[in-house]
Amino acid sequence: MPSRQGFVNITETVEELVRKSGVREGITLVNAMHISASVFINDAESGLLQDYEEWLERLAPHAPTSQYHHNRTGEDNADAHLKRQVTGREVVVAITKGKLDFGPWEQLFYGEFDGRRRKRVLVKIIGE
Repeated sequence: MPSRQGFVNITETVEELVRKSGVREGITLVNAMHISASVFINDAESGLLQDYEEWLERLAPHAPTSQYHHNRTGEDNADAHLKRQVTGREVVVAITKGKLDFGPWEQLFYGEFDGRRRKRVLVKIIGE
């Protein structure tokens, strides 16, 4: 991710993985595999995503980094850990008739809060 913090809509990627799996009825687990990143479901409206980013920054501002005990260990990403805690580690989505079973506006997002490190997302698809 080019910036320290941001959101990536991963819905199409996960839909493609479900399609390739051949699973018609089941579940998929989508998990952020790093402590300063998240996976969550929300609306893909750009204003809402900006609101989300600003709200998280008010809850756990990055600066001053000296405000966090964790950062006294040489890190500067305590805020990223807290933002991840609020947004969540993973989601489980039902698969119905071979498709992700979302509500009308639901989309799947990867949230990045400390973009300087390589991250990965785990997708587990279970079903028949």
